[in-house]
Amino acid sequence: MKFFLVLALFMGAGLANAQQHPLFKDADLQAGEKLIAENKCNECHIRRVGGNGSAIYNPKGRINTAGALRGMVEYCNTELNLGFFPEDTNSVAAVLNKKHYKFR
Repeated sequence: MKFFLVLALFMGAGLANAQQHPLFKDADLQAGEKLIAENKCNECHIRRVGGNGSAIYNPKGRINTAGALRGMVEYCNTELNLGFFPEDTNSVAAVLNKKHYKFR
């Protein structure tokens, strides 16, 4: 029974990673989550759009590809002088893709 549980968990993890867009296949989701928290991204989004800040993730078609999403994270990095390395930008974008955009 334990074997099947472990197998199901392993297969589920593989499916979750397989559903991520190829641009983000090597992204470190844990690092992305940490960077989002450390840089207070949500607080900035709340200041910009109000509410809980999630409205920023639906800008009327502005972000319509995984590349555009990564570019917007890079824009925030540059404008706010966050000092992200390219892999950091990719990790943050991967988290946002997984939670909000779901590009495949």
